[in-house]
Amino acid sequence: MKIILSGGGTLGPVTPLLAIYETIKKAHPDAEFFWVGTKRGPERQLVEQKGIKFITLSSGKFRRYLSIWNITDLVRVIIGFFQSLYIMWKYSPDICISAGGFISVPLHWASWFFGIPTWIHQQDIKVGLANKLMAPVAKTITTALEPSIKDFSKNKTKWLGNPVRADILKGDRNRGYERFGLKPDLPVIFATGGGTGSLRVNQLVVEASQHLRGIAQIIHLSGKERPHELTEKASSIYDWYHHYEFLSSEMGDAYAVADIVISRGGFGSITEIAALGKPAILIPKPGHQENNVKFLADAGAVLLVNEQTSDGNYLAKVIKELLKSKEQQNGMVKKLSESMPLAKAGDILEIVERLFRDNK
Repeated sequence: MKIILSGGGTLGPVTPLLAIYETIKKAHPDAEFFWVGTKRGPERQLVEQKGIKFITLSSGKFRRYLSIWNITDLVRVIIGFFQSLYIMWKYSPDICISAGGFISVPLHWASWFFGIPTWIHQQDIKVGLANKLMAPVAKTITTALEPSIKDFSKNKTKWLGNPVRADILKGDRNRGYERFGLKPDLPVIFATGGGTGSLRVNQLVVEASQHLRGIAQIIHLSGKERPHELTEKASSIYDWYHHYEFLSSEMGDAYAVADIVISRGGFGSITEIAALGKPAILIPKPGHQENNVKFLADAGAVLLVNEQTSDGNYLAKVIKELLKSKEQQNGMVKKLSESMPLAKAGDILEIVERLFRDNK
């Protein structure tokens, strides 16, 4: 069995695919995997750590507004399509799987051209353009949320829930205290701005940190691609603030030791938070993430902080109030778990094995 996974640019489409990879690899140890991703995205390091062959592809961004870059990117997409045809011919995969991202579009079109079955997974509450473009040629479509089923063909769409990486679930709280130099008698806030980091989230977290002395300690994952002057200055001043540019195998321990998680609104991160039973304060990026977080906030599953209208003082206030109420924390955890069920290994394997049989 040969499987191509595709996605990148951000970690949004990457984390559920890594979870799917782990499930398939456990049941089919002899399966071969290849990953098609971006040249400069954060996914390469995580993918290659799993021992998966990483292949880059030319791809442009599809914009829904007038821009001169649409012309340039159209050329890139065309080049990416012909590169994809070569990849299909060279590796002869049995299945192609994606969870969105523009890098996947030419690849899935080429898969259809070769008659190779494809599976796309929809995470966000609002369907992205990449998945809209791939849906007509997909053999199977799955969704993280039940309401999303209505956005695709009923004949090939299934509510799956969202897959989660096994290593995220293997974190250890005591090891986290030691690994990050934390005090066991003070609540821990784990703040992350997503795979590439977020300048605005970083600003809010650093500003909030100055108001949390003696109240909480912070693990702040800022992202490699963001300026570090602000975070480095905070590290030198606040001994309760711990800054990291990138975490890999340590992520499980960061989640495990956290009492509250602050994150963006990508469904990969939200799924991990739900799986670990953590109360979450979410600061969505303008666009599709706002729809994700509003859906969950309206259900009482998370707290929403608007990056455009909030400052660090407000974020600190939200943190303090949530830390005071165990009842609110427990209620949020319960509602998030109900809203974001995890994909079952058996359902993932059923899809993969059916697509493999159909291609024979």
